[in-house]
Amino acid sequence: MVPSLETSDYRPREGTEQAAPRMPPRPAPVGMSSVKRDMQSTQSPKRAPFWSRYFYREAQFVLDLAALIASFVISYLLRFDFVVPHPEVHRALAQLPLVVLTELVIFYMTGMNAFVWRYISMAEVAPFARAAFYSTLPLLALRLGLSEKYHLWRIPLSVILMNAVFAFGGLLALRVLRRALYERYERNRREAQREDISSEPIFLVGAGRAGVLAIREIQGRGDMRLNVVGFIDDDPLKLGTVIHGVRVLGTTSQLAELARELGVHQVIITIAEANRQSIRRIVETCERTRIKARIIPGLFDILQGRVAISRFRDVQIEDLLGRVAVHLDQEAVAEFLSDKVVMVTGSGGSIGSELVRQIPRFQPRSLLLVERSEPALFEIQQELRQLWPSLPLFSLLADVGDEQRMDELLAAHRPQVILHAAAHKHVPLMELNPGEAIKNNIFATHTLATLAGRFEVEAFVLISTDKAVRPTSIMGASKRVAELMIQEQAPRFPKSRFLAVRFGNVIGSTGSVVPIFKRQIERGGPVTVTHPEMQRYFMTIPEAAQLVLEAGAIGGSGEILILDMGQPIKIVDLAHDMIRLSGFEPDKDVRIVFTGLRPGEKLQEELSLDGEGVDHTRHPKVFVGRLNGRLPGGTESCLERLGALAAHSESHSLRVFLSEILPEAQLGLEPGNADDVRPAANA
Repeated sequence: MVPSLETSDYRPREGTEQAAPRMPPRPAPVGMSSVKRDMQSTQSPKRAPFWSRYFYREAQFVLDLAALIASFVISYLLRFDFVVPHPEVHRALAQLPLVVLTELVIFYMTGMNAFVWRYISMAEVAPFARAAFYSTLPLLALRLGLSEKYHLWRIPLSVILMNAVFAFGGLLALRVLRRALYERYERNRREAQREDISSEPIFLVGAGRAGVLAIREIQGRGDMRLNVVGFIDDDPLKLGTVIHGVRVLGTTSQLAELARELGVHQVIITIAEANRQSIRRIVETCERTRIKARIIPGLFDILQGRVAISRFRDVQIEDLLGRVAVHLDQEAVAEFLSDKVVMVTGSGGSIGSELVRQIPRFQPRSLLLVERSEPALFEIQQELRQLWPSLPLFSLLADVGDEQRMDELLAAHRPQVILHAAAHKHVPLMELNPGEAIKNNIFATHTLATLAGRFEVEAFVLISTDKAVRPTSIMGASKRVAELMIQEQAPRFPKSRFLAVRFGNVIGSTGSVVPIFKRQIERGGPVTVTHPEMQRYFMTIPEAAQLVLEAGAIGGSGEILILDMGQPIKIVDLAHDMIRLSGFEPDKDVRIVFTGLRPGEKLQEELSLDGEGVDHTRHPKVFVGRLNGRLPGGTESCLERLGALAAHSESHSLRVFLSEILPEAQLGLEPGNADDVRPAANA
């Protein structure tokens, strides 16, 4: 069975002993303040008096019984045009107990008595329809199976059908009426609260699924101090419609005018899958009219239970760069991971940690966290144990370059899938420490890939980078060599799939420009940008992790999977956006300073080389190709030479040799440039 995003409890396989999953906390009553919620969580709940609960349930039963009796009587009256012959009256009175008893039995067997009246919704309509259908079956059997001799128990067909509709429709109507009365009471109570508490008028931008969830949450809580005066939506079919008592007033082009007219100074963007262009347009409109723009969390986080719909927050740069939803091929990823032992190296890093957050949804047999940073490993281990308490989890402190240690781990756990995210990724640091880049990105990858082949691991996925395309840095060149080595492993170990996944910058990752800019803005500037024409591809961490899983599921051995990163973004535009989102004006409140390219950097990255034969896959954001080129002299010969150079930290010689085995590389071999590497300004 394919797991759903809504599923949060790990379900172990039969025959294994696992800890019982934690039950979610019981929701507090609608309208309860945050203080009362906290008190409720620490105090034992007060139970209503026994006579009160007994009377309440008895009253519900009496109402249900009255509805069933009335439905049968009305059905007979309609059957005979409200003039029922005397003999038929006798038959109806005899049949009434049988019909009502049958319906009550079906009612309780289907569990409809457990539905809470005041929370009835569309989800409960289907059970009522099924109960109505089941209740007709025994009555139809009596009608069609008994001879005329037992005519007293042969209920007319029209009465059976009408009664089923009226009976269960009546039961549903009672509950809908109860909910309507309850919501009216709550609405009146909230209005009374608003007379004492000033509420800020706001617009909700987006009247879709997320907008409905947001208005329900706001209206259901009395402590948010928000008064939704209207929806804003660009769908012309929604204009003028009313959702939970709130009207759709206009489109985003009318936002400024409507805000001035109604005194609104804040909007909340409630579009679950808004693209970056839509959010940018809304934010720019708000900035021009000095309206504060906030946004709901991503729908993925809401469904995962990480945050509530009401956790509105300020618009962040991630929203402007990459809020497009990724739709996984759930069947393919489930087949790739379900009931498998999955190992993730670098599981404490940006991509690795997000991978191990998402993998448990697909019910692996066990999850192996390999990380050499003790604090990072401990942190992600604690997070996963809280989110997935019954997931078989192994925290393995290890360096992937330690062949003996990794051999022991693979022998002990026998992973079937390895996602290799461990690597050195910071370009300027690797220019200063080229030997470490060679050891970790090339030798450790080769060690682990070779072990994976020997242990017949089903799939080995290397996480690569766009900097491996025509590399101008040691880091990019080391990842390019790793890609070529992975391709050469495929024919050596035919029982395993070896593939690489290549993508660009990840927003918010360790060493990313985004947190650097944030710190610089907090200090009042200046914000340092290397070059006015510098461009980069950007992707959010969750999106990148999801596409890595997709690529691992659909890629073939020896292939390079390239993720669609959209359009490249100028770093200077990114700086402008971040300064404005912080409430400042670029070059007025916070200066932008250009510092020049750092060693190993280039103005624009590429995602593929000519000749790699990049083609579409069945996923619209994943492309597939074959690496062009091979390592001259073979992998072993190159590794021997690289090992000797790395061991003696011969920076210039390393660059020369990498340029020889990677003809497309541009590693800066001009005199005085290769070995004289100096730290440069941030960003």
